[in-house]
Amino acid sequence: MDISATVKSSAELVVTELSRAVSDVDWERWETLPGLVLKADTIFVVGNGRSGLALRLAAMRFMHLGCEAHVVGETTTPAIGPGDLLLAASGSGSTHGTLHAAETAAKLGATVAAITADPSSQLARAASHVLVVPAAVKTDRSGSLSDQYAGTLFEQMTLILLEATFHALWKDSGQTADQMYKRHGNLE
Repeated sequence: MDISATVKSSAELVVTELSRAVSDVDWERWETLPGLVLKADTIFVVGNGRSGLALRLAAMRFMHLGCEAHVVGETTTPAIGPGDLLLAASGSGSTHGTLHAAETAAKLGATVAAITADPSSQLARAASHVLVVPAAVKTDRSGSLSDQYAGTLFEQMTLILLEATFHALWKDSGQTADQMYKRHGNLE
């Protein structure tokens, strides 16, 4: 088998695309997220597939900060209500389960922050805050926004932007890494 792409050239492509996407972020919108997290009584996250995995990682980091955070659909996730925050990610903004959760949370009085590549999507319309990720969605396979497969850049950027939010909150919290480490899982 002849392989012309290398791991190195692929890594360089990924980093180049991430760098370009970071420079295209609407930072004014994203700078509202730390305040939403701090104000929330409880943080809930919802997303399908790899977007959902990025949100699960974010929920873990918010827990490390000392926030109460839950993943929608887990058996121990409580009810959402006023004072709570739902972070809902869908590149297209039309993923059924994510959209349904956002609409339900909004009806119940929770703050809904949509993370999407489409600011005019159904998910964006259901949310009180729209956090746009400048990336292709999984159905865009044209290569015009990304040479990576399907929605990969969206999922990567979602993770990076949520990690950056965590980092900003951590630095402002005054907590040391040792203090936060006490909240790490210890049953493994």
